[in-house]
Amino acid sequence: MKRIEGIKRAAILMLSLIGLIMQTAAYIYVWQTVYNSIMQTYMWRSFTGRGFYLLAAVYFLLLLFFTATYGGLKVGYLKPMDVFFSQVISLVFVNVISYLQISLLSLKMVTAYPLIGLLLAQVAVSAAWTFISFRLYKQFFPPRNLLLISGERPIEDILNKFASRKDKYNIVRCMSEDEGLVVLQKEIMKGYDGVVLWDIDTGNRNKLLKFCYSKDKRVYLMPKIPDIMIQGSEQLHLFDTPIMFMREYSMSIEQRFIKRTIDIVCALILIILSSPFMIITAILVKCYDGGPVLYKQVRCTRDMKEFKILKFRSMRTDAEKDGVARLASKNDSRITPIGKFIRKVRIDELPQLFNILKGEMSFIGPRPERPEIIKQYQEDMPEFTFRTKVKAGLAGYAQVYGKYNTTPYDKLKLDLYYIENYSVWLDLKLMLLTFKILFVPDSTEGIEDNQITAAKLMVKEIKEEE
Repeated sequence: MKRIEGIKRAAILMLSLIGLIMQTAAYIYVWQTVYNSIMQTYMWRSFTGRGFYLLAAVYFLLLLFFTATYGGLKVGYLKPMDVFFSQVISLVFVNVISYLQISLLSLKMVTAYPLIGLLLAQVAVSAAWTFISFRLYKQFFPPRNLLLISGERPIEDILNKFASRKDKYNIVRCMSEDEGLVVLQKEIMKGYDGVVLWDIDTGNRNKLLKFCYSKDKRVYLMPKIPDIMIQGSEQLHLFDTPIMFMREYSMSIEQRFIKRTIDIVCALILIILSSPFMIITAILVKCYDGGPVLYKQVRCTRDMKEFKILKFRSMRTDAEKDGVARLASKNDSRITPIGKFIRKVRIDELPQLFNILKGEMSFIGPRPERPEIIKQYQEDMPEFTFRTKVKAGLAGYAQVYGKYNTTPYDKLKLDLYYIENYSVWLDLKLMLLTFKILFVPDSTEGIEDNQITAAKLMVKEIKEEE
């Protein structure tokens, strides 16, 4: 069984390699037929032999890097449209870089029309590749039949999450841990492709994990906060037994310097590039109702330090006339027509670049929350303040891998994963992935009206179990 599955995965990997080679071949064709001639005309030289192979290799490696970063090769893991969209973004980045490379080699700004035509052809190839890849994946890997084992909490939420990926998972039976370990272990051995452990007692969870491991059964486990904290620990070998060492969180001096340098440089570049959009937005917001252009709001950053975040105003001037802090809800009537647009395309966030320059925020980090909202969450989730161990960010792990309406408890777990696994490369990767989520609609949706109450009840139940 393992050998057959290995062969299938090798076939999917080979298909991915073929797709990258096809895109690179299209680029080489355009280079040979158009840009090589331009270089011969203006520079009296052309690329042949080793130089030609070097150009092909650079394009292939760039395409591989961006496609892998954005998830364009994750056939079966992501949805088909996500894979296709990731490939399109990767192709845009690589072709822009290639255009700059060609212009530098030619010592002039060359025509971009051939590369634009190439991009359109590559998008068509990517669409066909994605369609064929997923058709083959469905044949090779039908949905896995899973057994869900849960505790006392309602299972509707987790069932809905798995139901959204019917192409990959199929929960065929649900059982409670109250039925006993012996009964559960017998059921696990009835031919399921995997087991989902949904917030069950820690003791029972550990026993079932060991059992599934011994029987080569896949396990899908939703971690709790202590699990994520352990992930960031360091393994020591002081004695003849492994030791997991967790220290108080603190970036090294080198990490702080690099992170701050990246923040300053990127903020300055983006302020210059986005200044026309900010000017137009300011005019539109002012002309709509005559109110203030910017909206200043108190938020919390590292160590709960308060600062005033800057945003283009997207709501009516009397949005919180009663003085009560509220998160934006789905279809919120307080949002103006212009506000809906600038929130959708994230233009309302651009003034925060000045917060970054001042050192109040970073590009990557947990999103800053209002003190009033933090107090609401802390009533049932004291660990929410763990997010303030690092500086607040314009974008973060929870924004890339979650949604605007992801529950506060799940956002906390995502932010803690970032904190416990911090690295400069992780920051750079999240910055690249942020470009992708700018075009994902559900990442900007407001919360449902009853979501905060439901989330607090859920957190309270989890805390009782822990």
